Amino acid sequence: MLSLPKLGFVGSREMSKEAPRIIHKLIEELKQNFVIVNGLARGVDTSSHVAAVKQKTPTIAVIGNGLDISYPKENRKLQEYLAAHELVLSEYLVGEQPLKFHFPERNRIIAGLSRGVVVVEAKQRSGSLITSRYALEGNREVFAVPGDILNRNASGCNQLIQQGAAKLVTHGQDILDEFYLYEGNFFP
Repeated sequence: MLSLPKLGFVGSREMSKEAPRIIHKLIEELKQNFVIVNGLARGVDTSSHVAAVKQKTPTIAVIGNGLDISYPKENRKLQEYLAAHELVLSEYLVGEQPLKFHFPERNRIIAGLSRGVVVVEAKQRSGSLITSRYALEGNREVFAVPGDILNRNASGCNQLIQQGAAKLVTHGQDILDEFYLYEGNFFP
């Protein structure tokens, strides 16, 4: 799993009802080519892990607390499953509670592990944009799913695209084309 190319999937904790379908579609189209990486938060992160597991796609959770703590609490069973069957990583000691400043640090690790980051939904001021900034600083690709201009959760994605910081993605093939992934060959 660690030797395979990785792709971060990030976005809003309060995602729209369309977001899980978008995530499922993209991961289904990418499943033979990437390990999915994110932070096991509510919303897009959880939905991405669930879609990856359903698609039998490897997934890595990078958490902002000790490995013995489940955060958010409702993801305890998912975290246990990922720890047993996939991979859960943390830079924090056992017993360390999640603190606000841990999450930007976690986002830096997600960006660093990944060849690129897909922002599914994001407000203009969000942790997802922090992750995309780390990705850009690390010479990683950033992709964003465009959204409804009236949806606040799409404003960050639309801004990334408008500013040229992210490539617009509507299909998994958009990402595969960017990385020259054909017939299972990866060319950075």
